[in-house]
Amino acid sequence: MAKLLKYIAFVAMVLAGLLTVKAEVYQPSIEFARHQLLGIAAPGHHLDEDRVIVHGDTISVYLPSRNLSRYDRGLANFLFVPKGQWEFGLTASWGEFNTKDVEMLSMLTDLNFRGNMYAIRPSISYFFRHNQSVGMKVVYSHSEAELTGLGVDINSDMSFHLSDISYGSTTYSGAIFYRNYVGLDPKGRFAVFNEADLSFTSGSSTFSRLYNSEPRRTHTRINEISLNFSPGICVYIMKNVNFNLSFGVFGLKYKREHQTTNGIDEGTHISSGANFRLNIFNLNFGIGVNI
Repeated sequence: MAKLLKYIAFVAMVLAGLLTVKAEVYQPSIEFARHQLLGIAAPGHHLDEDRVIVHGDTISVYLPSRNLSRYDRGLANFLFVPKGQWEFGLTASWGEFNTKDVEMLSMLTDLNFRGNMYAIRPSISYFFRHNQSVGMKVVYSHSEAELTGLGVDINSDMSFHLSDISYGSTTYSGAIFYRNYVGLDPKGRFAVFNEADLSFTSGSSTFSRLYNSEPRRTHTRINEISLNFSPGICVYIMKNVNFNLSFGVFGLKYKREHQTTNGIDEGTHISSGANFRLNIFNLNFGIGVNI
């Protein structure tokens, strides 16, 4: 009985070894067939039929990339913008909110609020590698808000009314940025990207309100350094013209503010921190031209 068990174990080990060798032999061909079905190139192979001519050189639309993990996820990066091109861009964002005579659970009444903000960002960048660029941009942003009426009535002991409150802010920024595209199709029409920028901002804001029936005006001088990360999508709508949409989701900042109220120095406030959130007022629509 013991000899029979040893014989069965030996046969099982031999069969397992043969299956392992067979799997290793057929694995490359299976992986290559899978990439061909997906329309992308497998590691070590190239789609010779998908080539373009850039500056007199014939290059593949498939950009090989190093796999830094043990598992190949089959992701491909197609050529979107070739090396050596310049891009001139203009990005803008706009947000507005306006409400009148809104009642909320019979507690919030006589609400009259109006606010808007916009920003304009011209930029220039150079593609030092396929799908990778560095550049500079300047930003002008302006925001203003006005609360002409707000009534809160919870009970006889807690009720108040606010009015004649306004806020305005204007800032100017200069930034250097790096943008990396991932092409989604061999024709180079669609891509996603991630942009990282180091920004230097200077500006001022004004906050006006009534305090004990007397007007108060607080002026704040702002200086800020920030590192921001903004993913987005891009699509070519003409041969050399693309449309892009991006939004800020993560950033690090260091901010210094100096305040004066009615001409009296109030002091300086320094803050720093990180944020990770999607701000619907930070959606940026842009146009880019490549030459």
